Amino acid sequence: MIMDNKKATLELGTKPVKQLLRQYATPAIIAMTASSLYNMADSIFIGQGVNATAISGLAITFPFMNLSAAFGAAVGIGSSTLISMRLGQKDYSTANRILGNNVSLNVIIGLLLMVVCLIFINPILRFFGASDATLPYAREYMEIILLGNVFTHLYFGMNAVLRAASKPRQAMYATMFTVTLNIILDPIFIWVFDMGIRGAALATILSQMAALTWQFRLLSNKREFLHFQKHSFKIDTGLVKNIIAIGISPFSMNTCACLVVIFINNQLVHYGGDSAVGAYGISNRLAFIFFMIVMGINQGMQPIAGYNYGAQQMDRVFTVLKYSVIYATLAMTAGWVVSVFFPWPCARLFTNDPDLLRESVNAIRINMLVSPLIGSQAVITNFFQSIGKAKVSVFLSLSRQMLFLIPLAAIMPIMWGINGVWAALPASDLVAFIITIIILIRYLRNIRTQNLNGYNDNNSRQTTR
Repeated sequence: MIMDNKKATLELGTKPVKQLLRQYATPAIIAMTASSLYNMADSIFIGQGVNATAISGLAITFPFMNLSAAFGAAVGIGSSTLISMRLGQKDYSTANRILGNNVSLNVIIGLLLMVVCLIFINPILRFFGASDATLPYAREYMEIILLGNVFTHLYFGMNAVLRAASKPRQAMYATMFTVTLNIILDPIFIWVFDMGIRGAALATILSQMAALTWQFRLLSNKREFLHFQKHSFKIDTGLVKNIIAIGISPFSMNTCACLVVIFINNQLVHYGGDSAVGAYGISNRLAFIFFMIVMGINQGMQPIAGYNYGAQQMDRVFTVLKYSVIYATLAMTAGWVVSVFFPWPCARLFTNDPDLLRESVNAIRINMLVSPLIGSQAVITNFFQSIGKAKVSVFLSLSRQMLFLIPLAAIMPIMWGINGVWAALPASDLVAFIITIIILIRYLRNIRTQNLNGYNDNNSRQTTR
């Protein structure tokens, strides 16, 4: 078993890159798409089984989901990136210690976040943009999600580790199991047990807990190459610093997403009311299906780029980047086609309310206007993170959301009202794409210059001899 795991890990540096990317990205794409579908299923069951106001209440909780994901990503992605790099360096002992620290950090952060948010839940939801009508629904959903927050953190953290440990299929199975169980439990809790929006939240947490049990069983097997060891759970400050240094990029991205959604929600409530917030939630759920495909591609790219960067095989690093950009662009182009030609049937899945339907169709079309460009921007940002270039990745993460979107969403509605809020979304995507391409070109030029200088130095030494 250990030899099989070593062979799978070593293949990251020898197997054809395109084949490797398909091997690692396909399970991740299936898993991430399934994950977005079960988030979408929650919205559909709540919209059809409760009411349109509950959909808006659910949308109010999105900032917390992003905040929780921010902490989970800081630990999960930071750990998995380090594990990939240590495996590339053949440092297997440190990889196992990183695994244990991943668990400890997720438990500590998950508990702290749960306690703080439960204590201040009403003020937090008001800050997120909740009105008198949407607050009760948002609170009912959030209370259940918060009580299971530790399990959510651990579930996503262990899936990231499984991918880094050359087990992309197992990570996919965990997600698909979670999705299937959640979709089964949703109608039971919402309709049969008449739990309303609380039922949807409970279905989500129980599904993740069940998958987490299986993940822990996999990683507790001592015959596995990467597994839990008693001493590895003790917090290692050096490892934690390295995890956070790499994880700060996805943390910043998700934290910014949290702040952006809060700001956008408040702008939408101000200019369009609760129905505009619900429409934003619906358009985001649809966009996430295609963006999760890009995230799956990123997850497939991460261990390949990280391993080969650690092994200093730069040609393979740039090859996986090229294919990832191509595939991500194709995925987001498909999303653009759906948003342009089929917005009405997509919105109809979530609600029968005519006002919310009309608002959602408009939101879907504008929100995904430049979606073909978003895929490459996300891949390039993740690429810099995967090779340990945290500062560049953080800047690119911040640029779209904080530097461009918030100012545009503040200024444009003054001139165009609610349409200005919607238009700020594609406008910021366009500017962020341009900045990302410029930074990537400069980085590639620097690498070529360094390689050329190294080649000239070697030739000079040979001539001298």
